[in-house]
Amino acid sequence: MNVKDDLQQRWWSLEAKLLDKFGKKPDTEAILFLIGLQETGFLVEKISKEQKQDLMHVAVCTVLKSSGYYELELIDAEGWPHFTQLKELPSFGLIEQENFLKDHILFYFEQQEFI
Repeated sequence: MNVKDDLQQRWWSLEAKLLDKFGKKPDTEAILFLIGLQETGFLVEKISKEQKQDLMHVAVCTVLKSSGYYELELIDAEGWPHFTQLKELPSFGLIEQENFLKDHILFYFEQQEFI
């Protein structure tokens, strides 16, 4: 089995766990949204498109923090984390970029002891 197959198997396992928990199979954007909610504790009845994008940005910074791409700079008065980018992200094609992000998302959930 190659690394790509292992990544795909681990990703399917995460999707299955989230499907069991929420009753709907999430895509990568939905998973990032969930991580953003988890990291900020942001809960309101109606979330704007901009807030959703902000939550997904928090998620991306959070998951890439483990590889030294970002560090948490501060949490503002409203509870939103702000990050500093420490190094340039690798230049990948679309599939490689998606796999890079999926691998970091999986690591995040492993650290949270969800998987």
